Amino acid sequence: QLFAHWEAVASTHRVSLPRGERQRRWHRGAPGGGCPRPHRPPCLADMAGPIAQMTRHGRLREPVPYATLARRDKTEEGTYEERQYPAGKWACVTMGEPMYEQSISLSFMKLMRYICKENSGGCYLGMTVPVLNEIHLTKEGTELAREVLTAFYLPGAFQQNTPIPTDPEIRIVERAPIRVITRVFYGMTTEETILREIRLLWELLGSTDTVLRDTYIVAVYENPSIPQRRNEIWFIRRA
Repeated sequence: QLFAHWEAVASTHRVSLPRGERQRRWHRGAPGGGCPRPHRPPCLADMAGPIAQMTRHGRLREPVPYATLARRDKTEEGTYEERQYPAGKWACVTMGEPMYEQSISLSFMKLMRYICKENSGGCYLGMTVPVLNEIHLTKEGTELAREVLTAFYLPGAFQQNTPIPTDPEIRIVERAPIRVITRVFYGMTTEETILREIRLLWELLGSTDTVLRDTYIVAVYENPSIPQRRNEIWFIRRA
């Protein structure tokens, strides 16, 4: 049942999970070059334990701390706010799959295993929200670049003494404070919906050079199995 549930979630993101022993495939790094490197997709043996733990602790979620600086209520759909997030430690994975949905799914599966005991402490770390997906636009600004960074904020109890991931592809990064303009949207996060949300927020903001134009963040608050899940698009203020 656990595998069937996760396989259904993965299929919506166009990711398939092998049922048998751990398999290997070739996965290219950043677009435009680099040597191929072996990358093992998650299998049932990898995910059954983490899914069970996430299910047991599903409602216990620590919010990433922030301060609201301003809020604009133009219309119900035109509401956005500005926030300041403090510096902190994040567990980060970078993927460069052919589709955005594939990259974020595979990255989060890795992070799930780190959260659920695949760390130097051998303990369940606890879940924080939102999980961030940092994206870049191509030079033309009409498509997402292939490489996506997925970041999980370490719970407060582990900000100082952070367990080391057993997976070498997970990096612990001390990220600087960040100031963002954010707007809520609901549903699946595909390249099409993300590009639409970026356009909508630009229309609300109008012409401004105070935010980055090539880098954005998609913040995800809920389980991928929830059809109308809450997300946010973040515009990053220039330092």
